[in-house]
Amino acid sequence: MSFTIQAARSIFPDTQVANLVPTTVESFNQLRAEDQLALLWFAYTEMGVTITPAAMEVVNIVFAERTLTQIKQMPSGEQTQVMCDLVNHTDTDICRTYSSFGTNVKLGFWYQLSEWMKQGIVAPIPKGYQLSPKASDVLQAIRQMEGGQQLSILQDIVVNMGYAPTSGTQTVKEPVIAPKDIAPRVKLKIKGIDNLTVLSYMENMNAFDFQAAVALFAEDGALQPPFQEPIVGYESILAYMREECYGLKLIPEQGVSEPAEAEFTQIKVTGKVQTPWSGESIGINLAWRFLLNPQDKIFFVAIDLLASPQELLNLGIIR
Repeated sequence: MSFTIQAARSIFPDTQVANLVPTTVESFNQLRAEDQLALLWFAYTEMGVTITPAAMEVVNIVFAERTLTQIKQMPSGEQTQVMCDLVNHTDTDICRTYSSFGTNVKLGFWYQLSEWMKQGIVAPIPKGYQLSPKASDVLQAIRQMEGGQQLSILQDIVVNMGYAPTSGTQTVKEPVIAPKDIAPRVKLKIKGIDNLTVLSYMENMNAFDFQAAVALFAEDGALQPPFQEPIVGYESILAYMREECYGLKLIPEQGVSEPAEAEFTQIKVTGKVQTPWSGESIGINLAWRFLLNPQDKIFFVAIDLLASPQELLNLGIIR
C-alpha cells in the first residue's frame, strides 16, 4: 500500500485547527460593502493592527503604483466607489488589475490606502459611522481572537477582494528578488526532531531558498496551505512559495515523529511564524504535518493555523 494525497491529509487528526478563521472571513464577506470597509477601518485604527515598515520591503509595490495614483487623483466619491467595487468583486478595470496582484502586493495596496485614509488623501469612513448589528458581531468576534488569528483574517479578507472572471486572471509575475537585508542561513534545532529533511525544509524557508526547499519534495509531493487545497508538483509549489512566503520567519519549537504505513514517516512540528506585516510583535501559532516517503522526501506537508496556544502546551512547548 502507498499513500495518496487525500489519505495523507488525515495524518495527526487531533490537530486543533483554528476553524473560526474561515468562518469569520465568510461572515465578513456576507456584509454590505460599506460595512466591510468600515470594519477594515476600525480594525486598523481601533484594534491597533499595525504594519511594520519592514513589510513594504518585501512588496514590489511598483505593480500597484499606477492604480494607487489613479485612485489618489479621483474625487472622494469616486474613491469610495472604487473601494466598494473591490469588496463587491465588481467587473471593472481596477478590480481586474487588483486581482492580478500577488498577495504581498494586495496587502501593500490596502496598507497604502489606509495610510492615505488616515491623512485624508483618500476618502475615509464617515465620522460617526455606525456598523450594522451583523458587522458589529463580526468585529467583536475578531476582537476576541489572539493576534495571529486577527492578522490571518485581515489578510484573507484583503486577498479575496477584486474581480477574477471564472476563466481565471493571469497573476502579475513579480521578479524573484529576495529581501535586501536577508539574514545568513541559520541552523535550527527542534526538540524531539532530528530528521534532516524537516530541518532542511525549515532552514531553506527561512533563507527564502525556495528552490532548495522544493527539491526536498517527492516528484508527486504536495503542500497544503492553511484552509486551502493541496498544491501538487514542483512548479506549483515553487510558484506558491515565491508569491506567499517571502519575509516569513518560521520558528519551529518542538515535534513528534512516528512510523506510518508503507515505510513512510509522519512528523508533526509546532511553533510560530512571524510575518513582515506584524514584525516580532505577533507570532502566528502553526503546526506543520509532514509525511515523508521511504526515500525521506516530502510526500505531503500541511500547514495548519492552530486554534490556540493550547496545541503548543499539549506538546510541552509553553511552560
